Amino acid sequence: MIVRTILFTAAAAAIAWPAAAAVTVLGSSSARMCYLSAENGVRAVPANLADCDTALGSEGLTDADRVATFVNRGILKLRLGRLGEANADFDAAIAQDPDQAEAYLNKGMVALRSEDSWQQALSLFDTALAKQTTRPELAYYGRAVANEMGGRIKAAYLDYRQASSLAPKWSEPKTELARFTVRQP
Repeated sequence: MIVRTILFTAAAAAIAWPAAAAVTVLGSSSARMCYLSAENGVRAVPANLADCDTALGSEGLTDADRVATFVNRGILKLRLGRLGEANADFDAAIAQDPDQAEAYLNKGMVALRSEDSWQQALSLFDTALAKQTTRPELAYYGRAVANEMGGRIKAAYLDYRQASSLAPKWSEPKTELARFTVRQP
């Protein structure tokens, strides 16, 4: 049990990177401001949610912008640790657009925060990749963390390697890869 707790703690620390699979909204609207808050990766504060709430509550959004705003608000809630609310926003986005890859990707990040949800996270990251997320490096990285939580070390190594290959300037996958020792058979 101690090993499992340590592994979960290590995995939770590994997913401390920002959920940055925001969905673009153009213009100068509240929906755009919500997108910019989600995309910029700074620490979220509850005030950031106001633009998202305004956009969803009062603006005449296109269907695509409404879906994007749900994803972006979910990212901000995820950063605030409001996991249930974040999940609800990602679910709302998926209900309106079942092909919205970024909603699955970010929902996978929420699942990683739950100790026993690594299999669900793995499935969500697979779905995000199948639906062609704009941030495949995040999906592979998240999948690597999920695989490691499930004790699938070789799969974790391969996914960290793929994340590193897709985003060579991103240091986190390289840091994780440095923990592995590869032996030839």
